[in-house]
Amino acid sequence: MNQEHAVGLEILRISTLMRRYADNSAELRQSYNITGSNGWILAFLYEHEGEDVYQRDLEEAFSVTRSTVSKVVKLMESKGLIRRESVFHDARLKKLILTDKGREVHQLAAKGNEQLEIRLEKGFSPMEKEQLLSFLRRVTENLENS
Repeated sequence: MNQEHAVGLEILRISTLMRRYADNSAELRQSYNITGSNGWILAFLYEHEGEDVYQRDLEEAFSVTRSTVSKVVKLMESKGLIRRESVFHDARLKKLILTDKGREVHQLAAKGNEQLEIRLEKGFSPMEKEQLLSFLRRVTENLENS
């Protein structure tokens, strides 16, 4: 296969560049010792505040393994960004809750995520953006259904 036309390689490049951009937020990295990936998780928890969110919800939302989520959650908990709380109906389940510090960091991370989205969408019309999202969702479905 010609590397120049490899969809997977292009997606890998984009993923690497996005991670680098997100992780290079000096204020978040220096002040709170968090990565850009933590910012996405904080955003997810912020958007679902008031709902019961569990580790499996993060696994599904970010297409990552149980062990990856477990490590990230433990680290974020040790930094005081989130806390785990037992639920009444099943003591084995722990819902994830943002702390005040987590909300504060989310506000900073949200600005960085917004700047990243602006960069990603630069030069695309609204119609092209919707088309791109449609294509990317199809790639995701192809991988999830294999």
